[in-house]
Amino acid sequence: MAPVRSKPPVANYDFAVNEDPERLDKVYDRVLGAEGYKMLTDEVKWLAITHKSFDHGRRGFNDRLIYLGKRIVHLQTSLALFHGSSATPFPETQDHYGREPFRHPALDGLAGVSVENKYQILKKERMAQLADKYGLDSVVRWKPKSMNMKGSGLPTIISEALYAIVGAVALQKGGEVANKVVKERILLPLGLQ
Repeated sequence: MAPVRSKPPVANYDFAVNEDPERLDKVYDRVLGAEGYKMLTDEVKWLAITHKSFDHGRRGFNDRLIYLGKRIVHLQTSLALFHGSSATPFPETQDHYGREPFRHPALDGLAGVSVENKYQILKKERMAQLADKYGLDSVVRWKPKSMNMKGSGLPTIISEALYAIVGAVALQKGGEVANKVVKERILLPLGLQ
C-alpha cells in the first residue's frame, strides 16, 4: 500500500467482508454439491473468492483461477451445444456451380456451436444470477468503489468467482471432476444439457 493516498478517503465507508469459514463452507456446498467444501484446501477456497481489490491484492487473488475456469466452462458449453438435442445440421444451400459440400452425420451439431449461442448461455447477467443463487455474493472478498454494489461491479465479481471455483477444482481434483462440476452445477441450471 502506498504511504500516501492519491485520493482522499471516503467518509463513513467501511466495507466488511466474510471471515467466517463455516459460512464459506456452506456456500461451497451449494456450489459444488454435498460436502463440496472438502474438494478444496482452505487456502484455495479463500483464494478462489478473493478479488484483487481486496487488501490491495496482498493476500493473493483469483485472476489466474478465473482464466482457467472460464476456459473449462466455455469448452464444456461448446461440447454441450455440439451434442445437445437442439443441434441442427447445416441448412441445405444450392451452389450455382454445382459443387456439393462435404457432409457427415458426425458434424451435424457443429451448426449449433457459435459465439452468439455461447454468449446467450454464458452472459454475465445469467452467470451472476446463478452465482447469487449459490450465495457467492455473501462470501466474496473484494472492496467496492462505493456502497452501490451493482454499480461497483458485484455481478462481475461473483460470476468471476464462479469461474475461479471451477479453475480451483480443476487444479486440485483434475479436469474430469471440473468438467462434471461445470455440467451439473453450471450448465444444467442454465438450461443446457
